[in-house]
Amino acid sequence: MAEREDKIRAFLADAGWADARRGLLAGDASNRRYERLENNGDRAVLMDAPPERGEDVRPFLRIAAHLRDAGLSAPMIFAQDAENGFLLLEDLGDTLFSRVLETHPTDERALYLAATDVLLALHQAPAIDAPDYGADTMSDIAGLAVDWYAFGATGIRSDAARADLTGTLRNAFSALDQWSPVLVLRDYHAENLLWLPDRTAPANVGLLDFQDAGLGHPAYDLMSLARDARRDVDPATREAMIAHYRARAGLPADEFSHACATVSAQRNLRILGVFARLSLHYGKPGYIDLIPRVWGNLAADLSHPDLGALMDTVQAVLPPPTPDLLALLKAKCATIPTP
Repeated sequence: MAEREDKIRAFLADAGWADARRGLLAGDASNRRYERLENNGDRAVLMDAPPERGEDVRPFLRIAAHLRDAGLSAPMIFAQDAENGFLLLEDLGDTLFSRVLETHPTDERALYLAATDVLLALHQAPAIDAPDYGADTMSDIAGLAVDWYAFGATGIRSDAARADLTGTLRNAFSALDQWSPVLVLRDYHAENLLWLPDRTAPANVGLLDFQDAGLGHPAYDLMSLARDARRDVDPATREAMIAHYRARAGLPADEFSHACATVSAQRNLRILGVFARLSLHYGKPGYIDLIPRVWGNLAADLSHPDLGALMDTVQAVLPPPTPDLLALLKAKCATIPTP
């Protein structure tokens, strides 16, 4: 820790921020950490992403440049040290969607439609190379639901259950109409979006936590926000978002509804596994409290008439998150050192 702090101080000195006041801003589900800096009335954010803990700031730098080139509000980069995992970023403020909506809940539709317009703009931007988030990749990572959630609940690892789930999901993806991949930010939700009403749309939404972006289905980020794992979204807002995107993109209603349900089911399966892993392996039990909402979102996705086979498979391989099961997962917090 002392060595890491020495490197931070050297980085800030080189960037001209040696005398800045520093305060912890946030951490997230990764090994990254953020500090807010104040220096003679100027503000910035320090991203501390230790390479020795698996972090790499280079994807963030590349995607941030792409987003800004598309006219969107990713943070500007004031200074960088990719080798040591430090970035000095523009401070976009504290107006996270989740915070704004705590005090102004009636603004939900306006904010979420603005975020939908961001996606429409992003999906019209020039292509960029990024990891593959196609059907095979997304089906495979949905297997985390078996690897961590089902294993944590039952103590049994089942390759057969994993194969059933990923195979059925792959079939569900294959039933979708042909689609052209777009850049998917992957964690597009109310705690990673900032409301910036003084900026002109689509730059009126600040973007955070996009370093894991890849090329995937156009409905993915839309449904990441519409079926948020961390807050309940008014069904009328969700339907307005989907209708707005579909109309602007010129997509058929039935086919797009099918796609939305499929990609959202995949996302919620992955999140079940991720949240279980964050508690069981990384010792973050608070994520277990979010699992009932994720399960409810998944159930809503699987109610789509074209996802009956996937619903049957989920019911066969994943137990519902009863109070007793959730208590068991919490009791096992930080007890599983390896996958």
